[in-house]
Parts: sequence; C-alpha cells; structure tokens
Amino acid sequence: MTSAAPASELAPRTRRTAPDPRLLLASQLIFNIGFFSVVPFLATVMRDDFGMGALAVGVVLGARTFAQQGMFLFGGALADRWGARRSMVTGTLVRVTGYLLLAWATDFPTFLAGAIVTGIGGALFSPALESLLATAEAARKAGAGHKTSLFTLLVICGETGAVTGPLLGSLLLGIGFDAALLAGAAVFAVMAAVFHRFLPAHRPATTKAGPADGTNRPARATPSGAWSCLRERRFVLFAAFYSVNLLAYNQLYFGLTVELERSGADTGALGLLFSCASVMTIALQWPVSKLVRRMGRTPAFAIGFGLQGAGFAALAAFATQPPGAAPIVPALVMVAALCLGHMFVTPLAMGLVIDFAAGRPSGAYYGLLASSGGVMVLLGNAVLGPLYEFARTPSPAAAAPWLLMAAFTAVSAVFLPRCLPLPRS
Repeated sequence: MTSAAPASELAPRTRRTAPDPRLLLASQLIFNIGFFSVVPFLATVMRDDFGMGALAVGVVLGARTFAQQGMFLFGGALADRWGARRSMVTGTLVRVTGYLLLAWATDFPTFLAGAIVTGIGGALFSPALESLLATAEAARKAGAGHKTSLFTLLVICGETGAVTGPLLGSLLLGIGFDAALLAGAAVFAVMAAVFHRFLPAHRPATTKAGPADGTNRPARATPSGAWSCLRERRFVLFAAFYSVNLLAYNQLYFGLTVELERSGADTGALGLLFSCASVMTIALQWPVSKLVRRMGRTPAFAIGFGLQGAGFAALAAFATQPPGAAPIVPALVMVAALCLGHMFVTPLAMGLVIDFAAGRPSGAYYGLLASSGGVMVLLGNAVLGPLYEFARTPSPAAAAPWLLMAAFTAVSAVFLPRCLPLPRS
C-alpha cells in the first residue's frame, strides 16, 4: 500500500503551474515604463532630428497604434493557442526588435517598420498578461473574498509606469534618443528571460463535460476554440458598448487640445492636466474600486459612463460661451469626469471577462475587448474630427462633438448592463 505524498513535496509543483500576481503586476509597471520612456518622444525626434513633416510623423504614430490595437484579438488568440508564457516572451522580444529598428532608423521606411513591430509586440504581450491575471484573479476569488481586484492594481501599476516613463525618458534624451531605445530594449530582453524562467509553461485548458458521467475534464485550446469569443453574441455586444469607454478616454489626447485652443489656456496647461489625470488615477483607483465592489456591477457601469457623459455635457455648455476668467476650468472638469468614469468602468469590465470565458482560455476575449476599443477610436475620431473644427471657437456649433460623445456614453450606460454575463447554473 502506497502512502500519499507529503504536502511539502506537492507544493513546489503546484506553485510552478500558477502565475505569481506580483510578477504580473511588476511586468505591467516595467512594460509601461519602457514604452512611455520612448514613444512619447518619437514625434519630436522624427521632426526635429530628421526633419520629417507632420504627415510622416502622423503615419508612423498611427501605424503603431493600429498595429497594436488591431492585432490584440490575434494576439489573444495566439496566447490561447501557444500559452501565455510563450506569447509574453515573444511579445517582449518583438518589442526589442522594434526598438532596435527605431534606434537604427534614419529614414521614414525604417521608422515606420520599427513603429509597426513595436506595436505588434504590445499586441502579443498584453492579452497574454491579462489572461494570466484572470487566472490569478479566479484563484483569489476561490479563496478568501473581499480582496482588491488584481485588475484594479493592474490599472494603478500601468498608470504609475505611464507617469514614470516620460520622466526617465527625458533624462535619457539628454544622452540621446538611441540611449533611451537601447535601454528600453535591454529592459525588455531581461523581462523575456524572467518570463521564460518564472511563468508557468502549460497551455491554458478549457473545461468540458464528460460524455457519460457529467464530470469535467481539461481540454487543450484549439484554433476554433480560440476564436469562440466571436461567436458569443452577448460578449460581442458587451465589447461594443464597452469600447465607448476607450473612445471617451482617448479624447484626453484628441479633444482636449481643441478645448484648450478654444479657451485660450496657457500652453503649459496640457502637461498639467495630464499630470492631474495620472495623480487622480493612482490616488483614487483603489477607493473607487472598493466602492464599485459594494454597489454592484450594474450601477457601477451606469455611474461610470454617466460621469463621462456629464463631463462631455458640461464641456458642451462651456464651448458655446466666451472664455472665462479661469480658462482651464472646463478642461479640468472634462479630465476629472473622464478619469473618474474610467476608474469605475475599466477594472470592472476586465474582471467580468473571466465570467464570459467561463473556464475557457481568456486571451482572445481580452484581445477582442481591446481591439473593439481600437476600432471604436478609429471610427469615432473620424466622425469627431470634422466636428472639432467648429469647436475651436465659441459658438452654438462648438457643442456638437461634445454632445455626440455625451450621447455615446449615455447609450453605453443604458445598454451595457443588459449585456453582462449570465449567472452560471
């Protein structure tokens, strides 16, 4: 008769198959530091150091964004097929390649290639990271409850990296843009080695019922299973309505400059407003997430999108009037409303993906959620662009883009809660 193995012998094997949340959160922080220490300065370097025009700069930056956002679904499906570790290692090495191309670049085609490769690296990395974090979050929920969501901490870590990266990048730029790129490439290379050593190597398993006894058996992800999210109508609608959140938040980069031009605010106001957005997110995301957990997901989504809509509606009212004594106030209202709404909605939506996946690999689900946002930003900004031309000076027509965005967020506030995952039987 054989005796059971001691728990101490089994524990190390169990630990090797589970992702460490601390490693995943640190990865998000470091990945964002490496990204934001380089990419925000790319336009300046192309224009000032290589004499490229606005069209060339716009194409390069747009291609990077499209390569990343458009490839998220594909990257998530690969994470389900390959396993998250392989996708994250590949993504970081692809980003190393992109940074080396940018360091080597002296002409438009090479800058374009480097930007696209950099974007693809992000598309391979992020859905895989989020799927591993979903696995860790599910394990935490199965244990002691009432813990802060890992996705809340993911947002905080990401925002901290987004604040720290430009500061580090500005220091490295004193040496040269190539130094910033090579430093970033070295960091990502080290991350690839760490992922290969410490992340679990197994592919994700789905759960399906046995044919006779109804027991559950693990099953490997298949190519068709990796795309199952596209066949789940409820999740596709959820992703579509949620994508308005990214479109709204993107107006911090697109619409905010238009409002500052209308109000005649000082040129340094943009940096101040971005700093306020980052500080708000880092300081308030944790308490907001605790509030969301107490109030429930349906009212939280309604309040989140409602806050964003209120910010746009307030800006629509300001836009028709001449600038006041404090011209930065309308923009500050917009930033506060968009950031608060984003804090209510984003970690909650990312956590719900676990329920939609229902035990299946979640990489493609996170990929579709991100790609839907990218498509919405592309289409929404194409519609908003001409309307913003009327918003540069005070007039009744200046309210049009802000009212349109308020309408978008109102639709999501009403209809997204109707697309939440159904309770499991």
